[in-house]
Amino acid sequence: MPTKSTYDPEILPNLLPAYYKYLFPFNPYCTWLRYGVAQKSYFSLREFSFTLKDDVYIRYQSFNDQKELETEICSICPYKIDVGAVFSHKPKMYKTIKANSFVAEEKELVFDIDMTDYDDVRNCCSGAQICKKCWPLMIIAIKILDKALRDDFGFDHLLWIYSGRRGVHCWVCDSTARKLTPNGRAAIAEYLSVVKGGENNLKKVVLQEPIHPFIERSVEIIEEYFEGYALVDQDILRSENINEIINLIPEKNRNDNLQKVLLSANNSISRWNILTKELERPGVHAGRVLKEIMLQYCYPRLDVNVSKGLNHLLKSPFSVHPKTGRVCIPIDPTDVENFDPFTVPTISQLIDEINTTSENEENLKIKDYKRTSLKEGVEIFENFLKKLKKTWEGAMIKESDLKMEL
Repeated sequence: MPTKSTYDPEILPNLLPAYYKYLFPFNPYCTWLRYGVAQKSYFSLREFSFTLKDDVYIRYQSFNDQKELETEICSICPYKIDVGAVFSHKPKMYKTIKANSFVAEEKELVFDIDMTDYDDVRNCCSGAQICKKCWPLMIIAIKILDKALRDDFGFDHLLWIYSGRRGVHCWVCDSTARKLTPNGRAAIAEYLSVVKGGENNLKKVVLQEPIHPFIERSVEIIEEYFEGYALVDQDILRSENINEIINLIPEKNRNDNLQKVLLSANNSISRWNILTKELERPGVHAGRVLKEIMLQYCYPRLDVNVSKGLNHLLKSPFSVHPKTGRVCIPIDPTDVENFDPFTVPTISQLIDEINTTSENEENLKIKDYKRTSLKEGVEIFENFLKKLKKTWEGAMIKESDLKMEL
């Protein structure tokens, strides 16, 4: 059994050298970012940024190959690694390039879902805190967005990553996604944005008839979790919250005695059943309002700015979250219900495991990270890479065939 160990942020500088030397999966990581592109310079045009001790932030770092990147990371041991765009020139040369010539040309289409954006609908936690009662929001987000990006936009290569603390990231890695313009990215993000409006906006979801099939499909996914998550764990119709729900219902659809009727029941499940009957009674037919409430409380909250900008940085897979010590590992979207953020390995645990297996492991040819709790996350990443490789290998064969024809 793996050795469990607690994490103390103060000892992070002592653990990072061993983590980067033995555990960071540089080979598959760099294979991913090369994308099998024929031009050797492609990888060297990618921006990396590093956060060092005391929040020292270094942008526009770039490397010619895996060896250079690995040497630098093992040398400076960054607290955090961020990945940016592929630029027109090597990012490390940006000071020598005219500003209007140094432009971001490609980047994965990315989505950042952060639990703090749900604070107005979470009853259990707030801010950076998460618990088992609110984590289903991330499961719902992954299921809805993964299906929409695949079915509605035709993307195949989605890399889902746990952020290490309170959310998840999605990297859409298809060639067509990487080449999208800011307008194209914004259009996709806007299509997926259902919850809109700031803190002062009480009603954040307004549906139009007929309801779009994408919205209907999203509601079906939410319905799988709504009773257990929203009505039991979050208790959204608890007595002190009833008026908030009632205020989401247009006055024309409200029974004047609705508050009294709802309070006649003693739990959120019973109250939701009453509300459903009230809004679907003859002459009202406000089932759409029920869907608006479900979406407001459960639909993914998106930051459009993160997705539309090519120059936006996002925390790298396999980076270590400095506050929690947890590794930003891949999530299998087909098995997302079984992903538990509270069992994600910490750097302390991994170093303990590598020390133990180094003493006992007979076959030392096995990669170090595959002798620890990091193994499952790396294998999910490698399976993602296998499918991705087929696309660029196919593209290279096609390109070769065209050259032969010429």
